[in-house]
Amino acid sequence: MNPFQKNESKETFFSPVSTEEVPPRPPSLPKKPPPKICGSNYPLSIVFIVVNEFCERFSYYGMKAVLTMYFLYFLHWNEDTSTSIYHAFSSLCYFTPILGAAIADSWLGKFKTIMYLSLVYVLGHVIKSLGALPILGGHMVHTVLSLVGLSLIALGTGGIKPCVAAFGGDQFEKTDEEERTRYFSVFYLSINAGSLISTFVTPMLRGDVQCFGEDCYALAFGVPGLLMLTALVVFAMGSKMYKKTPPEGNIAIQVVKCIWFAISNRFKNRSGNIPKRQHWLDWAAEKYPKQLIMDVKALTRILFLYIPLPMFWALLEQQGSRWTLQATRMNRNLGFIVLQPDQMQVLNPLLVLIFIPLFDLVIYPLVSKCGINFSSLRKMAVGMILACLAFAVVAVVEIKINEMAPPQPGPQEIFLQVLNLADDEVKVTVLGDENNSLLPESIKSFQKMPHYSKLHLKTKSQDFHFHLKYHNLSIYTEHSVEEKNWYSLVIREDGKSISSIMVKDTENITTNGMTAVRFVNTLHKKVNISLSTEDISLNVGEDYGVSAYRTVQIGEYPAVHCKTEDDDFSLNLGLLDFGAAYLFIITNSTNQGPQAWKTEDIPANKISIAWQLPQYVLVTAGEVMFSVTGLEFSYSQAPFSMKSVLQAAWLFTIGVGNFIVLAVAQFSGLVQWAEFILFSCLLLLVCLIFSIMGYYYIPLKSEDIQDLANKQSPHIQENMINLDTKNTKL
Repeated sequence: MNPFQKNESKETFFSPVSTEEVPPRPPSLPKKPPPKICGSNYPLSIVFIVVNEFCERFSYYGMKAVLTMYFLYFLHWNEDTSTSIYHAFSSLCYFTPILGAAIADSWLGKFKTIMYLSLVYVLGHVIKSLGALPILGGHMVHTVLSLVGLSLIALGTGGIKPCVAAFGGDQFEKTDEEERTRYFSVFYLSINAGSLISTFVTPMLRGDVQCFGEDCYALAFGVPGLLMLTALVVFAMGSKMYKKTPPEGNIAIQVVKCIWFAISNRFKNRSGNIPKRQHWLDWAAEKYPKQLIMDVKALTRILFLYIPLPMFWALLEQQGSRWTLQATRMNRNLGFIVLQPDQMQVLNPLLVLIFIPLFDLVIYPLVSKCGINFSSLRKMAVGMILACLAFAVVAVVEIKINEMAPPQPGPQEIFLQVLNLADDEVKVTVLGDENNSLLPESIKSFQKMPHYSKLHLKTKSQDFHFHLKYHNLSIYTEHSVEEKNWYSLVIREDGKSISSIMVKDTENITTNGMTAVRFVNTLHKKVNISLSTEDISLNVGEDYGVSAYRTVQIGEYPAVHCKTEDDDFSLNLGLLDFGAAYLFIITNSTNQGPQAWKTEDIPANKISIAWQLPQYVLVTAGEVMFSVTGLEFSYSQAPFSMKSVLQAAWLFTIGVGNFIVLAVAQFSGLVQWAEFILFSCLLLLVCLIFSIMGYYYIPLKSEDIQDLANKQSPHIQENMINLDTKNTKL
């Protein structure tokens, strides 16, 4: 009896393997056939499974779409830490399927595994959403709740990943092969639909809805959590209709045991008197069936080709981290729509749905008609090259963004701008060794400064002495500054003379591509400024009071309502553009009432987010050529009993790729564009290695594996004489 032919028609993630004979079971009474959909051969139960998968994928991708923004702007982590935690979470999501498959195949079965881990999944979403409530605790509470929630989500999504699709396949009879194939097509369509819709919707819930005076991360996480609860309820509703197969053993464990026994047995019998064997796995013949050994041989040939694959995933997985961070520094107004930076990720599933039929029906046939042998391994290599080109484009875009960004002060440097609010021009001189003027000409009243001026410090902090020449007056003033900061020297009237105040300009004041504003009030009364309909208001003190920065949505602000103790008036702030920071001086020097003088502390983002489109096109084309072709090639080269192990190994390479990004983000110390170039060059090198490996790889046909087993059988049996079989069960 061949134990590997027992369940050949069952499409499971981990197929059962047993090395012992199973006694025949007594015949059972015929069971009532499960209900069908509209008289077809499709079981009604698969409706619940497909809806469950759509809701679960909406839940996962919707939560993940806003995760980087949450780390950066809610938990206030820096970009490297945000990227590292994002990819650590992704790695965990791709490592836990091995655990989920082992639990399902060896202990609980698929149905109970899905139910129990879905409860863990929902609990993770609840904790994650609570961690996004600003009113619930402080920063430490938010951090702990977020990490605990993400850990539970990773366990839940990874644990059910290998079970749901296979559980749906179990619902079909052996004679319904065509219906089962169509089911898997609909199943994967539901995955892409959930990803596509959620990646577009949840960034809108985060950015377009305000709660507690800021972006509503609690809602952006809560809606995916609600969808996961819906997925659990829908799946449980079909409980009585499901065909539930009992756990029958995990083939991955058998593979690991077989490999370990072969290595240990070879080590025990390393004497020169014992004949050598053709393959190192032949040393497992004393304990494991011939067919299992031959299947593992075919598996190891493919796993050897998997070694370079994580580098490709390291690039592909950065769409949700580094690419999203790049989008925050770009102009998101496309004319017909204003995108959130994390909404650009929707291009990937959208382009996948377009490119798969385009490549299969147009591009591949055209290449074949040109007489080019475009094998599977060559397609994968081209996919790697396209990903390399995508990251080269990303690096170019990053360099252009940096050219448009304001310069950053270095050690023992500050940037200073002068705002002259007096009624006449003022000459400003910094007293020091060189006694240099900030500007060659006097600063006129309400003159717009073209840029910040750089001043050098002798120490990390220093007192600067300024000489202000106003009419026939000379005023000397002193202000303290610290290195690596921006400052504004505000000159104001003080009776018939003038005085000055030094205002520190906060760095990184613009978040999520929004605009930041602050006000200087020259009136003699406090002013309350209502910036939007979400009760975002600022109170600015009288007599040159300076407000803090507040972030607001971009757009036109022609009439911002303001009020004092005894008067109401409106200010025209004009266009507040992407990523800019503005300073408004409230004055009342005309008969038209209070006015706002507008200056730009940080210039607006000029590079359009549309420049990210080429990199998404290139990397998605590479993904279609690499991922789809790679899985197809792997399945064609492996025996049926090893397909589940291949799926686990494939997911494992994605987890390793995320870990590579984590390591580079934490330890490379490179500027961002250089890091993109590093990834591109590393993948190009890996592509070269993979091409050499593929050149020497000899593809096998499915019948070749069985023929090879029959040819090697006598040789193996002959060499089993005189072996040290101590502590070995034959």
